[in-house]
Amino acid sequence: MGGVIGFVSKQDCVMDLFFGTDYHSHLGTKNGGMCVLQEDGFNRSIHNIQNSPFRSKFESDIEEMKGNMGIGAISDGDPQPLTVCSRQGDYAITTVGRINNKEAIVKELLKDRPTQFMSMSGGTINNTELVAALVSTGRDIVDGIRIAQAKIDGSLTMLILTKEGLYAARDKYGRTPLIIGKKDGAYSAASESFAFINVGYKYQRELGPAEIAFLTADSEKTVSEPQEGMRICAFMWTYFGYTTSIYEGRNVELMRNRNGELLAQRDGDLDVDYVAGVPDSGIAHALGYANQSRVPYARPLIKYTPTWPRSFMPQNQKARNLIAKMKLVPVFQIIRDKKFVLVDDSIVRGTQLSETVSYLIDNGAKEIHVRSACPPIMYGCKFLNFSRSVSDLELITRRVIRDLEGIKGDEISEELLAEYADSNTDKHEAMVEEIRKRLKFDSLKFQNLEDTIEAIGVDSCNLCTYCWNGKE
Repeated sequence: MGGVIGFVSKQDCVMDLFFGTDYHSHLGTKNGGMCVLQEDGFNRSIHNIQNSPFRSKFESDIEEMKGNMGIGAISDGDPQPLTVCSRQGDYAITTVGRINNKEAIVKELLKDRPTQFMSMSGGTINNTELVAALVSTGRDIVDGIRIAQAKIDGSLTMLILTKEGLYAARDKYGRTPLIIGKKDGAYSAASESFAFINVGYKYQRELGPAEIAFLTADSEKTVSEPQEGMRICAFMWTYFGYTTSIYEGRNVELMRNRNGELLAQRDGDLDVDYVAGVPDSGIAHALGYANQSRVPYARPLIKYTPTWPRSFMPQNQKARNLIAKMKLVPVFQIIRDKKFVLVDDSIVRGTQLSETVSYLIDNGAKEIHVRSACPPIMYGCKFLNFSRSVSDLELITRRVIRDLEGIKGDEISEELLAEYADSNTDKHEAMVEEIRKRLKFDSLKFQNLEDTIEAIGVDSCNLCTYCWNGKE
């Protein structure tokens, strides 16, 4: 994942850009970048933020930056923003998304015109550089953005900063959001709606799928109309999005509260002492559950936020498991001899959640009843990289299905997957029970797809639920 933000203002925007980019830090932990248009051209800075937060890496850079227009990015992928010299003129570009047909696009570009790319470590090409190469094939920047949107299989949202203003372009299916904000003498475009609030901007609107807007300090206008079809990622509400964010008019915190209420309604009366949420993204779901069930909410595990403020993890699975444990500190007086409903946003591999439950049991809990705030994840995401799974078999659902069916290879038929994904089938119940046994929970339930969609409050036709039901 990742997040982008841009500003065009009549005043210096460097501090707005600094804080606005930082407010996207929950979307990635690998790279951060800022680029400002100054009198002598673009001034760009990129840092690796894996071992320290964005602010600490860029505090010295902002002393050297001054300008009325700029873009920033937080990314789990390649370094960005990039600066480009093309026949459309000089510009800076930042993107968020995924390119599934990268090799084919590179071959096409190298075949048809004299083009070269800078190779990164391992011989790979920076995704944002590839997007810039596609944009540069257009008659102008708007035409080039349309070309990139059409050619890329996956998802693509981007910001392009020129000397005239800022182009903001949302993914052609709206899989990731892009929101416009405004204050006197300035406009902003951001992945997260809350990112510009504390620097004085007010929410104006969200771009539609494939829409391209052009922003100056005085105005914003649509230069390429939105298309009708939308498939925004439902996981933006369940997990990815920060709780203060709004997508398609629906706030993340309120969605999670409602989702927890629906979980509790399906559970009925459960003999437990407390409801708890796995910090941080499980907390709002758990609060909704507690309010509906009237079972007290408690925090048996507290995240040590001074040094572990963010929820994303390193690439290495062993390191992720260790960090997940080291983040959480138990409150013995709450845990001892108590029964809990423990709500988490999702179960992907199950490793970290299993260790969290074992940690509670080892520290005196009597029972842990786990509730997943979304349906079982049956398919690895091919649009946004929402999980770090290398293959579908890293998903605990796939491994369990393979074992239950006695399948020797890696392939599981679509018909069989659909049957296990259906919460009304015996096979689904058998899968959930086997997951419960393997992860050593006292009970386990997943939210169903219908209630997840109801909690989001967006028409199901406009949501991407591929990871749960395989429907694109």
